[in-house]
Amino acid sequence: MLVRFDPFRDFDRLASEMLGAARTPALMPMDCLRTADKVVVRFDLPGIEPDSLAVSAENNTLTVRAQRLRHDPEDAVYVVSERPAGEYARQLVLGDGLAVDDIRADYHDGVLTLTVPVAEQAKPRKIEVARRPDGVHHDGHKVIAGEANS
Repeated sequence: MLVRFDPFRDFDRLASEMLGAARTPALMPMDCLRTADKVVVRFDLPGIEPDSLAVSAENNTLTVRAQRLRHDPEDAVYVVSERPAGEYARQLVLGDGLAVDDIRADYHDGVLTLTVPVAEQAKPRKIEVARRPDGVHHDGHKVIAGEANS
């Protein structure tokens, strides 16, 4: 249903295993979960102005863009700088079973929540199993005791 697009994912994994640290910090960590009728994606985006958020969907690709600005005095000199600033984006490839036209987005307390409904044709359905009376063959003919099945 949902695939994360990150061309550097394998490089990050290798760098993490060999060097003990990834290439870059995760600027937009996310959780993704699915229920029977929706997919919910939550992005941690603390310190983002809501006006800088942009969410778009095109060709089953969902793109989230955000910008974190620094509002520091001009004469400030950083002693430690661990909070990334600037523009960044994240893309997710959505499967055909999702209703891309009905995506809802909500930003509250530094968390962007996207709710993507599952398309009607992709929702799980229960299929009724018909029960034949005893002694009736699948083609509708009655089976007589002692008769060979053909």
